[in-house]
Amino acid sequence: LVVPEWWGVNDYVKMRVRKLAELGYIAMAADMFGDGKIAPDPKAAQDFTAPFYKDAQLAKTRLDAAMTKIKEYKQTDRNNIVAIGYCFGGYVVLNSAKLGADLKGVVSFHGGLTGVPVNKSLLKAKILVCHGASDKFVSEKDYNLLKHQLDSIGADNTFKIYANATHAFSNPDATRIGKEFNMPIEYNAEADKNSWNDMKIFLGRIFKN
Repeated sequence: LVVPEWWGVNDYVKMRVRKLAELGYIAMAADMFGDGKIAPDPKAAQDFTAPFYKDAQLAKTRLDAAMTKIKEYKQTDRNNIVAIGYCFGGYVVLNSAKLGADLKGVVSFHGGLTGVPVNKSLLKAKILVCHGASDKFVSEKDYNLLKHQLDSIGADNTFKIYANATHAFSNPDATRIGKEFNMPIEYNAEADKNSWNDMKIFLGRIFKN
């Protein structure tokens, strides 16, 4: 399952779904906002995502609905489902995992790291966090807190930091979007390549177990 950036299910997330399919996975984007709505600007994106940042359980409910849908396909291994998310989507998959979503693993690409606390009795998923060293949207405090919480309960977690990578580093359109809306984001080809490779290694590991 792929949860998009706060823009919605746009061409970028569709490209990621296709790339996962090329790797041999059944993949589907989760339409968090409904009706295929796409935010044309940061203000609209903020309005679309605000309810989910306010209520992580609501985000999990939407992801659970996507999980129910993907399980309807005969190609799906119902016991081996992973969710990956970008920016806002990273926040969604991490918090859904912390709230007990029935996922084998989650991967956050330049995702938000705040939300509900880690609960050992709820967390089932293994976790990979792919984080840009120059991300202006995620504080070092939030990064360290999540890492500490996961380590403290013995959760299977891996944190990767990519040098000179900002928020949205994996999106080839990020530099243009950053200039258009005066946002501190830009594409980093090396971080994009390395984080995708780190995801492939992570998936290979957890699907073997």
